[in-house]
Amino acid sequence: MIKNILRSTILTLLICCSALISRAQIGFDFSHYEIGFAAGFNQVYGDAQTQTTTPSFHLNLTYDPTPYVNIVFEAQMGRLAGGDSLATSSGRQFTADLTALMLRGQLQMGEIVDYSRSPFNNAIKNLYISAGLGFVVSHITSINRYSIKPVAGLYTPGVMNSQGPFIPFRLGYEFKVYNKYEQPAFKIDLGYEYNIVLSDNLDGLTSGNHFDIYSQFIIGVKFAFGGDIVSYRKQIPY
Repeated sequence: MIKNILRSTILTLLICCSALISRAQIGFDFSHYEIGFAAGFNQVYGDAQTQTTTPSFHLNLTYDPTPYVNIVFEAQMGRLAGGDSLATSSGRQFTADLTALMLRGQLQMGEIVDYSRSPFNNAIKNLYISAGLGFVVSHITSINRYSIKPVAGLYTPGVMNSQGPFIPFRLGYEFKVYNKYEQPAFKIDLGYEYNIVLSDNLDGLTSGNHFDIYSQFIIGVKFAFGGDIVSYRKQIPY
């Protein structure tokens, strides 16, 4: 009889402790993995004299060591364009298909500030900076290399296909949306990315001795997935 009572008491204590531990983790837990999709609005700063905004589609996989430290692998596909053959002095104009892969690290302010006692810090905790390394492929689909005015016949050389490394820099903000356990379930990501291509061939035009650059305004969404739920050292939502 005593053994049965003792056994029941121990079992009840274990259940209570487990419940308390589980409850204590509400607001601290997060998933290591995310999958995301985004739309980009691109502009090229190269040898064409004017910029044209073009679309791109992004797919990313993210590993989160913490809720505020992220390692992102991303693929981008889209179009690039720029220039005006009739309205600019160089006559340079191009359109191109874009494919890019990148790996970048991302640091959010929540990793380095105490946001538990400050409404301002709590507001900026999802602000992030990011940098990494990528590889970009550009396939020119149409191009004008000749000037019509003011110097008729002025020619700009270049290549029709290029590929090479680039360095992405990104500034952005993640709006985290939590589930009933106060875990980040999905995120809305707003960012500006500045990509330095380590060549002068992205736009198919080669003039001077400088790197081409393409920038992107990005809006996307990320979803947590997988059963690997872990706890952070401090409460995530406030």
